[in-house]
Amino acid sequence: MQANRARDTGPERTLRRALRAAGLGGYRLAWRKVPGRPDISYPGRRVAIFVHGCYWHHCARCYPHLPKSNPEFWARKFDLNHERDARKRRQLEDRGWRVHEVWECDIRDRLPETLAGVEADLLAR
Repeated sequence: MQANRARDTGPERTLRRALRAAGLGGYRLAWRKVPGRPDISYPGRRVAIFVHGCYWHHCARCYPHLPKSNPEFWARKFDLNHERDARKRRQLEDRGWRVHEVWECDIRDRLPETLAGVEADLLAR
């Protein structure tokens, strides 16, 4: 469990590299001044990006089934993660923020489309 990072993960670094390449630098990492501490945030534009790992946040496309060992534990763990993610999103949206939840598989398989969605929100503000 020690090797599982909470910040600066490979998918986060890939997304940040793509954002900078698209001319969308100027973000904050794990900004503490808003609820939920988004992985990437643009405070002036009020846009927050959460990068979800497919395993830990139980992506419906990548991990449709629970692990076979101790499934009750994992079901509860994933349910709590989903509840926490929804709570963070709701708190930010209540404060007028636009929230993007980007999955690890989206970054790996559909980075241009994912980046276009974030870019549209950033340029609209």
